[in-house]
Parts: sequence; structure tokens; C-alpha cells
Amino acid sequence: MLDDLVIGFDRALRTLSGHSTASRPTPGANIADALLTPDERRHAAGLMRVNHTGEICAQALYAAQALTARDPAIRGQFGMAAREEEEHLAWTRQRLSELSDRPSLLNPLWYGGAFAIGILAGAASDAVNLGFVVETERQVEDHLTGHMEELPAADARSRAIVEQMRDDEARHGAMAQSAGAVDLPFPVRRLMRAAADVMRAVAYRI
Repeated sequence: MLDDLVIGFDRALRTLSGHSTASRPTPGANIADALLTPDERRHAAGLMRVNHTGEICAQALYAAQALTARDPAIRGQFGMAAREEEEHLAWTRQRLSELSDRPSLLNPLWYGGAFAIGILAGAASDAVNLGFVVETERQVEDHLTGHMEELPAADARSRAIVEQMRDDEARHGAMAQSAGAVDLPFPVRRLMRAAADVMRAVAYRI
């Protein structure tokens, strides 16, 4: 447990300090960056900031859920998913830099809140823990699909990143489902969506 806590603390520091790495190439890296109007660039940056914040939350959730998982196989699954999510974190941060913008100023708050939620989900049972992943990834997949539609038509680089992220999130949800996830009660699913809506609205601007 002590080793897990130390590893978790190190992951939190790397996540919040921006020292995330990706083993896969950034999607769309071979696409020439389009000339966007100031409004288009600002909107694209706002959407990518939301996605970057979502990946901050994903790191916190997976760290907390791995910490509380009873089954070593499930703990390993969370660790593998977290590594892919770290790639998303690196991609979105890079794209924000290309758009001459910054991550959310409230990322430490988002991380802490998501970690607490992950602890609660994992404390229930492994099946509920996995069910939380399934529902989270379902909602993330929905919002990434929305971002694909909202991004400026010319911003193919951001769209390529979001599309790859969406595919990865769908796969993570399917893996959790096949590992024995249970469906979460409707009020819990609604509360999760409401919390995510607040995060998206705030992170878009701050």
C-alpha cells in the first residue's frame, strides 16, 4: 500500500506539472496546421483545454481506482488504461501550446475531486469500480463526439487528436464491461453527468 501511495503521489506530480509522455505519435502531426481566425483559435483552444482537463481527471480516477481495486488483474487493467490516458494528456497539452493557449488554472482542484470520486467508486466493489469506468467512458465518448462537431472545420489537427481519444475511450469502456462491470443506478449516472457538465463549462474558460 505504501508503494502504491508513493507511485500515486509521483503520478499526481507528473500529471499536474505537465511532464506527461506519449509512446504513440501525436495524431494529425503530419497535417499542416490551418490558419484559424482569432475566434476559431480561441474556441478550439477552449475545447482542447476541456479535453486536457478531462485527462487530468482520468489520471486521478484511474490512480484512485487502482489503489482500491481488490483484484490484481483489474488493478493492472486500470494501470494500462492510465498509460494510454497519459498519452491523451500529452497530446492535448501539445495542441494547446500550438494554439498559443494554456491548460485550466484549476487542474489541481479537478485532480483532487476526481481522485476522491475514484476512491468512493473503488470502495464499493470491483464490479462497481468497473461500472464507473464504463459510464465515465460512455459520457466521455459522447462529449468527444460533440467536440468533433464543434471544432472549426479547418482544424484538422485537433480533430485527429479528438478522434483517436474517442476510439481509445470506447475501448477502455468495453474492456471494463467485459471484466465484469455492473450498471450504475440512474441517479448516480445523472450526478456524474452533471458534475462533468460543470467541469466542461468552467474549464472551457478558466
